[in-house]
Amino acid sequence: MTKVGIIFEDFDKFIFEDFDKFLRFDMKSRPGFGLKDLHPVDRAQGYTRRNTMRIAQIAPLWERVPPTTYGGTELVVSLLTEELVRRGHEVTLFASGDSITNATLEAVHSQALRLDPTVKEASIYEMLQLSQVYQRANEFDIIHSHMGCAALPYASLVKTPTVHTLHGIFTRDNEKMFMHARRQPFISISNSQREPRLGLNYAATVYNGVNTAAYKFYPKPSDPPYLAFLGRLSPEKGPHLAIEVAKRTGWTLKMAGKIDVVDVEYYEKEIKPHIDGEQIQFLGEANHVQKNCLMGNAVATLFPITWREPFGLVMIESMASGTPVIAMELGSTGEVIAHGKTGFLCHSVEEFIDSLAKVYTIDRRACRQHVEANFSAERMTDGYEAIYQKVLAERFAQNGHALTKVI
Repeated sequence: MTKVGIIFEDFDKFIFEDFDKFLRFDMKSRPGFGLKDLHPVDRAQGYTRRNTMRIAQIAPLWERVPPTTYGGTELVVSLLTEELVRRGHEVTLFASGDSITNATLEAVHSQALRLDPTVKEASIYEMLQLSQVYQRANEFDIIHSHMGCAALPYASLVKTPTVHTLHGIFTRDNEKMFMHARRQPFISISNSQREPRLGLNYAATVYNGVNTAAYKFYPKPSDPPYLAFLGRLSPEKGPHLAIEVAKRTGWTLKMAGKIDVVDVEYYEKEIKPHIDGEQIQFLGEANHVQKNCLMGNAVATLFPITWREPFGLVMIESMASGTPVIAMELGSTGEVIAHGKTGFLCHSVEEFIDSLAKVYTIDRRACRQHVEANFSAERMTDGYEAIYQKVLAERFAQNGHALTKVI
């Protein structure tokens, strides 16, 4: 009989009574008045003399902000929103009604759409949300969309500028919309994510960040040793490759993650037959503390992706816990992992196996410091603040398109 509910070790050593409270910051407003009090010209040119901006954050409705388990985009939106509030900005978060925030929360539905079985057409709620945002556009100095291409048609109809963070990938279908609205300001989450052939107006690249204080640092792995895998159990995340590495080397592999409906067949055929509850363990979905514990106690976290992932939060979550990452060199992995210092970049299962022989040479504290220096929530927020200011300073034409050269 397959064992699924394996107990996580070390929980009693590191438990937050309420992780939602830990994620949230107390608002400490700065003195001074905001952009709304300035002359329109000064609002575009003189923002640097003032402290606050009125910012709308648009989050996907599929998961809560912050997410309880899976939800990388929603976690990033939460960390950014709370840090902006802490810095004194007037932030309105458009998200699901069960979201938790110090910003002003506006919701078109009471809970995350994934949790509501009565929702049959998620796109309807997305349209309601975007309509709500852009009907109130003049209440904000800047709008920040995390909705892919969904907000592009709305953004072109108002004077308030919108910046669009691209959390996903380009497809043959969505490229049509991106190219149509290519002069709007876009933010990539890695340089590898960009597609120069589309000619999009990139304002900058801002790497995702985490609240490093929320991750316990593990100076050494647990005994007996094991490897960790965290992520959706889908072909592009490569759990089948993680299993192959474990079986060929004899390592214990502990996996955690969600299984989407579209991936059930893959899981049943490629993953489940290998789960024995001993060498290959599947722990189900993991919350923050469980993820931290799982990766922190591991010798290494395997990241054997098979696609050009724009940015995998698992990499920086693992390193924040002190655990090196062994990853396929695809997408953003080369921008996130310092090869030989915080993990290893590979091109095959054989190279994964070779890297395991060297993994104990990695300084686990260097992994933590790498995240603190390059991928903190504060650094991420610094980047977004600079973009907001840049976009406002350049000023927008009445149709909402940036007066900047398309690159």
